[in-house]
Amino acid sequence: MKNELAKKIILPVIVLAVILAAWSWLAAVVEDFPTPGDTYVSAFGGTTSNGDEVEGVLTDPFYIVNEDNKGVFWQIFASLERVFAGFTLAIFAGVPLGLMIGMSKSAQYAFDPFIQIFKPVSPLAWLPLLLYIFQDINMTAISTIFVTSIWPIIINTALGVRNVSQDYMNVAKVLQFTPMEKIRKIILPVAVPFIFTGMRLSLGIAWLVIVAAEMLTGGIGIGFWIWDEYNNLNYHHIIIGILIVGIVGFILDLLMGKVSDFFDYRKKGRS
Repeated sequence: MKNELAKKIILPVIVLAVILAAWSWLAAVVEDFPTPGDTYVSAFGGTTSNGDEVEGVLTDPFYIVNEDNKGVFWQIFASLERVFAGFTLAIFAGVPLGLMIGMSKSAQYAFDPFIQIFKPVSPLAWLPLLLYIFQDINMTAISTIFVTSIWPIIINTALGVRNVSQDYMNVAKVLQFTPMEKIRKIILPVAVPFIFTGMRLSLGIAWLVIVAAEMLTGGIGIGFWIWDEYNNLNYHHIIIGILIVGIVGFILDLLMGKVSDFFDYRKKGRS
């Protein structure tokens, strides 16, 4: 047990040391590329290697100057609002459609070709069309998240339905369950872990998509903030933004994993 704990601590530290060494080498060979030390100072404030005093991006993340000039917290908050709006729409549309596809061969034959066609389409391909339709930054970002994150929910929900034992379905037929009773009493107890797996994948895609969407649509949000820092030649801030996106994505995935484990645990407890 102690060896396992040591590995969990030491091995990531070794990988981090390698990453920092590679980062420092890159900063040495690429002109004006931010060093790890200067990036840290840009994040938390202090004196750079050039002797410049800077205020850290993360020292005051809550400031508000105007609607277009806000601290990094509000940039993240704006992005999360769009992500959860699009993600919620994907759940409400994807779960019923996935249930229908899983329960009906006809629905599977009808929808499967279109799922396979639209599933690999990049969000960047949807953006211009959706921007033309909605003429609104928020609605464009939300609809782009919806149309690109719905597929894992549909596919995993349908997969969960197909994993229901045929014996259970025969019992439902004998007992003359209505379709809603069949879903509530037979299908959902089996399919819920699959649905949450799809939701976990979908949320990861949604967070991935929002950065690209905000870079192109503008406004407030972590994606636009990164792009704006690039236009201002603040490369330190770009790296900080990348790390923020990664950490927030990790936290979202962790939380969704905990929710999925909770429902899986309850399912096993009832069985």
